[in-house]
Amino acid sequence: MRPNTERLHAMILAAGRGERLRPLTDTTPKPMVMVQGKPLIQWHLEALAAAHISEVVINLAHLGDQIQSFAGSGAAFGLNIRYSQEPSGALETAGGIATAQPWIDSLGQRSPQPFLVINADVFTDWPVTQAISVAKDLTRMKSAQGEGSFPQCHLVLVDNPEHHPLGDFGLDAPDSQSGLQYVSRRPAAGGLTFSGIGVYDPELFAAIRPGERAALAPLLFQAVDQGRCVGSHFRGAWSDVGTPDRLRRLNSV
Repeated sequence: MRPNTERLHAMILAAGRGERLRPLTDTTPKPMVMVQGKPLIQWHLEALAAAHISEVVINLAHLGDQIQSFAGSGAAFGLNIRYSQEPSGALETAGGIATAQPWIDSLGQRSPQPFLVINADVFTDWPVTQAISVAKDLTRMKSAQGEGSFPQCHLVLVDNPEHHPLGDFGLDAPDSQSGLQYVSRRPAAGGLTFSGIGVYDPELFAAIRPGERAALAPLLFQAVDQGRCVGSHFRGAWSDVGTPDRLRRLNSV
């Protein structure tokens, strides 16, 4: 069977408990809360379909049956969706990604190219089609620089929201040769917040066994420290739908 090297694959992270949105999330998983007339996850599914990114995996844990019942096979959205069921308490972000193996499509074909990951609990108008060109840039640099030195991730960074004023990372000036911007540790001033949207090479998760709990942050900081993480600054609409107040603000627009 030939590996699928042309289609960009995507993963939606939907296994979180949504503690800060309780009691709403006691009966409704956070990706299914209504935002401007639609379940939050529907905005992501429609954006992926519009970008012709059809191979999608969604990880599930808390009330995941509701998400699966809603999205189904993905056919209604023009997608091919498969699901990665996690145990109670979930596997954290990196563990969930490594277990789901989003670089493998719904037919079991493996793609060596980078893949897109989106947190289900963000609301944004980030143009998903950008992920396609980002993946091509990472693949080109992997071919040019060889194993062990190419960028393993591209993080989409946003202006710091009120609840996270210091941000997570810095973003360097464009590289003179590649034109890409490398991500740095958070500066004393001028930091940006990680949006929960990233494009990753499968190699980033190679050391994590499927079913193992593992956080994403240590992997990202390691890649940043090794000069193997690039990024971009998105200035459009973005919100972390993490609290009742933020949800109310979105639905009051």
